[in-house]
Amino acid sequence: MTPPQSRKVVVIGAGPVGCLTAIALAKQGWNVEVYEGRPDMRLPSSKLEAAASLRSINLTISPRGITAIQAIDPNAAERFLRATVPMHSRMVHDTKGRMTPQRYDRSGQTINSIDRALLNEGLLEDALSIPNIQVFFCHKVSSIDFDARVLNVRDVNGKKDVFVPFDFCVGADGSYSTVRRQLMRHVRMDFQQEYIPHEYLELRAPSGPPKEAGGEPTFLMDPNHLHIWPRGSFMLIALPNQDKTFTLTLFSPTEEFDRLKSPEVILSWFKTQFPDALSIIGEDSLLNSFRRNPRSPLITIKAKPYHYKDRVIILGDAAHAMVPFYGQGLNCGLQDVHVLAHLLRTHNVDPSYRPVEGAEDIQLAKALQVYSETRHDDLISIGEFAMNNYIEMRETLTKPTFYLRKALDNVLYALTARQVIPTINNPGSVPDPFPTAQPSGWLPLYTMVTFRPDISYGTVKRKAQRQREILSYAGWLGAVSLTVGTVGFSYLSLWHRFRK
Repeated sequence: MTPPQSRKVVVIGAGPVGCLTAIALAKQGWNVEVYEGRPDMRLPSSKLEAAASLRSINLTISPRGITAIQAIDPNAAERFLRATVPMHSRMVHDTKGRMTPQRYDRSGQTINSIDRALLNEGLLEDALSIPNIQVFFCHKVSSIDFDARVLNVRDVNGKKDVFVPFDFCVGADGSYSTVRRQLMRHVRMDFQQEYIPHEYLELRAPSGPPKEAGGEPTFLMDPNHLHIWPRGSFMLIALPNQDKTFTLTLFSPTEEFDRLKSPEVILSWFKTQFPDALSIIGEDSLLNSFRRNPRSPLITIKAKPYHYKDRVIILGDAAHAMVPFYGQGLNCGLQDVHVLAHLLRTHNVDPSYRPVEGAEDIQLAKALQVYSETRHDDLISIGEFAMNNYIEMRETLTKPTFYLRKALDNVLYALTARQVIPTINNPGSVPDPFPTAQPSGWLPLYTMVTFRPDISYGTVKRKAQRQREILSYAGWLGAVSLTVGTVGFSYLSLWHRFRK
């Protein structure tokens, strides 16, 4: 039981990152209050509203996210893994409906499709089971005075303002974060927000008929793949759901979407670009999705610093919204919580310590400062990877140079990599979020980003750059050798002709 003198932390946002933060801090001894502007997501009315909003129902969770949950709530990590659909490779579809598999990793590791509501509700239930956590739904934060340590919260149901004192505040309230806006008033924050000139639209493919009378529905495509239809400037992807359906997402430049105005144009375009996808979606379902579903923007956010004194820190999309093309947004946000919890422990932050009025908790302030200083490089790196991967997924997946590079990556990986990987597919201790050892051997970029939670994103970026330089140097040497060989052969031929 938490002693009554424990300090209070307020967590803004009850999404997966906010819920995991609440669990981590409660387990360290803080009294935790979570404030969420939306109604309780477990209510039937909330589920209907979520369905009407047509937000993607599934997410991809990979070892970075799973190991972050393992570090804080091992039972939850195991439970969520049982509820995922594992995907061990991409399945690339061409315009003729032909399919080519591309494994993610030579050791057979997988990324996992998981139901968004299941993940969020599961973490929320875990949080509510802890005595020193309270969750307040329909409470929207209006403003925050970090120096006075007071939240101004609008109780939507009671139609009144509530003033909430706190000792420490964590903002996990998404891309359009109120906490981040308030933080900007207290620190000189470098901030960049960018909408890329692309949008996305959600589609849905139904389950297939049972194989036998009275049996379970079936998948219309192989469920153990992330299906991709790369088409240059745009692409379609499909993720499997446990109910045997697929959620499909069309990513395209805004100007391309603007052309798809009539049912005839939409159907003609899909028949040309995605004929096999159209056959499983169905023409009526496709047109209904274009009619009802919103086109949604894609946003990237960069910010620094992420904290103010010992008062506040922002995590997840509030600090680093990224485009979804590496499947790392959720995983990175969950890892934020792991990193923060680790720093609070290593800096011996005491939840029961109360500095004198107006003074700072030096240990807490130092932990938050280290977070801002050390986490920024990682967050900038993964944001860049996410954007670059869009180009790879929609353009280069079908090019011979991609297959050549991937084959070379795997050969060098097989010849040089020796380290045992502590991931969900190779149980062991949860990786330290601040590893000191540098990764040895040759490692493909995708493997490092997705399957190596023991390697920071910043380290991944530097190692990938060195490996690119090696390949470029090798290619340059090869080109020089080929040129010298060609010139030498020509010279010898001319010399022989002259002698004759």
